[in-house]
Amino acid sequence: MSGAGLIALCMPVAFAQSQSTTTTNDPTIQQRKENQQDRIAQGVQSGQLTAGETKNLETKEAGLNKEEHTMRSGDDGHLTSADRTRLNNQQNRLSNQIYGNGEIGQPQENQQDRIAQGIKNGKLSPGETARLENQQQGINREVSGMRQANGGKLTGADRRAVNQQQNKASRSIYNKKHDGSHK
Repeated sequence: MSGAGLIALCMPVAFAQSQSTTTTNDPTIQQRKENQQDRIAQGVQSGQLTAGETKNLETKEAGLNKEEHTMRSGDDGHLTSADRTRLNNQQNRLSNQIYGNGEIGQPQENQQDRIAQGIKNGKLSPGETARLENQQQGINREVSGMRQANGGKLTGADRRAVNQQQNKASRSIYNKKHDGSHK
């Protein structure tokens, strides 16, 4: 086979490899966007995000999407490594804003994970689970009320009160998972 024939055969493979490399990296950014949207929706549903906070986050997400589009336009539909790094850094900042840098949302998320683990390993009965979930919903409603009373923000006193409630809920989860009764 001539050199030109060999090059012609290798070109589609090289092109396919370059395409697969690009598409394997792009879903990471797409998946992160989907995860951000899911977290915003959960924050709205749980009452942790007010309408104003949600609008602000959605506006930032739209700006990030527009920036990604602009980056892709400048490079024939692809993202450079620098573009991906920049987008990931911006998504990290947005992620931190969704749950207030983890101050309130992260403990609540951890509690939910612990409850789910207790269900999975059989240490929590349906009744125990329902009581723990109700406790978490009560905290979420209180946080929502605090935010509404303060223009979408939590004061230092609010944060301390919520942290105390989360600590109490954490002890409840522990006690229910370790009481051996499963009632």
